Amino acid sequence: MSDYLINLFLDDKKMQVIEGAGLAGQVKDIGGKKAIQVKVSEKEQKKLSKGFPDLEIDSSNAYVLPAEAENKLLDIISQMKTLDVMKAAIIKLYNPLAGKAPRSAQR
Repeated sequence: MSDYLINLFLDDKKMQVIEGAGLAGQVKDIGGKKAIQVKVSEKEQKKLSKGFPDLEIDSSNAYVLPAEAENKLLDIISQMKTLDVMKAAIIKLYNPLAGKAPRSAQR
């Protein structure tokens, strides 16, 4: 299986956001909890793994993002009103320069 999934578990507040985006029909039951699943390509997964080295992928190629990234993803989903958001979301979630010192200009 080459695709991955981000499980976004929903509390009441997050469920309202999903309902407001018209995506209530996309909610699934995962381990007794309400969740939505966002598809991630292998290339996007590699970027997310670099940005979030502590991600744990389960046997179904699914994982949960850290809270801050999860909130950004939920905001993007609510704005775009679709779960097919990773092409746009990867730019906001993956920062390739995080933790690197700025380079000084050479003269």
